[in-house]
Amino acid sequence: MRIAEAAALCGLSPDTIRYYEKSDMLPPIARGPDGYRRYSQENVNWLTILYWLRQTGMSMKVMQRYAILVHAGDHTVTERIDILMQHGTVLKNKREDLDRCEELLARKLNAYSAIESKTKS
Repeated sequence: MRIAEAAALCGLSPDTIRYYEKSDMLPPIARGPDGYRRYSQENVNWLTILYWLRQTGMSMKVMQRYAILVHAGDHTVTERIDILMQHGTVLKNKREDLDRCEELLARKLNAYSAIESKTKS
């Protein structure tokens, strides 16, 4: 499939896909006789993983390291697990921060609702 179709399936823009390719985050992409890239379903699956890692806030540097390890083979599984576990901790901390923010907003909204109720009385 061509880049536009791959982009539609994985959620990334064609420019982002090209950037990831230039950043060595993708395995070599096959090219057709016309010279255009041809993406396989396996490529799209990998691009989708990269999309979601980025959505979670993983840095490009860590994503690049993770991609290099994936492409290096199974002997890097332990290091990949470490990267994902560390990122999981980052996400847990962010989730806790967001929960505190949500609680603060709820308190402020309740306070404003109480003030609004008094002014209408």
